Amino acid sequence: MDGILQSYWELPPITRSYASLCFCTSLLCQLDILNPFILYLNWHKIWSGEVLTFLQFFNSINVSVFLQVWRLLTNFFYYGQFGLEFFFHLFFLVRYTRMLEEGSFRGHPADFLFMLCFGAALLLIISTAVPVLFLGPSLTFMVVYLWGRRNRFIRLSLLGFTFTAPYLPWVLLGLSLLLGHSVLSDTLGICAGHLYYYLEDFYPSISGRRLLKTPILFKWLVEGTNAEPEFRGEGTGSRVEERPRPGGYDWGGSAKPGDGQSSLDSAGKLVGKKED
Repeated sequence: MDGILQSYWELPPITRSYASLCFCTSLLCQLDILNPFILYLNWHKIWSGEVLTFLQFFNSINVSVFLQVWRLLTNFFYYGQFGLEFFFHLFFLVRYTRMLEEGSFRGHPADFLFMLCFGAALLLIISTAVPVLFLGPSLTFMVVYLWGRRNRFIRLSLLGFTFTAPYLPWVLLGLSLLLGHSVLSDTLGICAGHLYYYLEDFYPSISGRRLLKTPILFKWLVEGTNAEPEFRGEGTGSRVEERPRPGGYDWGGSAKPGDGQSSLDSAGKLVGKKED
């Protein structure tokens, strides 16, 4: 138990906070304390501006509301009922958000928080045309995509096939197809991740201009009122690609120097669970 708590507190703050919100939300729903039907994304309920129904915030309390704007946030926190799929989602969430926060975003927590919020906003915009009930898995897939793009020399293996990190989201997408699962959430995450990568990493490297700049508000939230605006020179991207590490990453454990590649002990999938 002490080892679990120690590992938990060793997580970087933003990763720890988001993972805790997701776990606690699913736990409350699992215990029938919180009703999942008040969490999912529903644009009609968000903007209708009228009393729609009596909602059960907690199963024994009925509340009548007008605008249900909390759905813009809560749909990112629910990953389904406890089970194998939930823990795979949580594993990918913790592992790849942690590696991004401690890797290419090391020393830039405000930029990392802005990346997550920017990705969430992109997914919300896309969801107006492509109905999705819960966008948390898509946001996680966006993080996986971005990690792969920024660690292109790291090698991974799955079922005897070796590939580099940028192909990881596509391998997971193909695995979901083979297992007969929906790939909608995966695809949305790839789209959001690629757009962020293009605007933040690729476009500045060819144009000398940065289109995405972290608002000072995020720096105040993370660093306090002493935060100052960050000025970066034009002509280069805002992120330096992480140097390849010997042995890459083991999907289920820590990096092992000298292995030459990483291995996947279990065929984990990352797919959005379709909610009824």
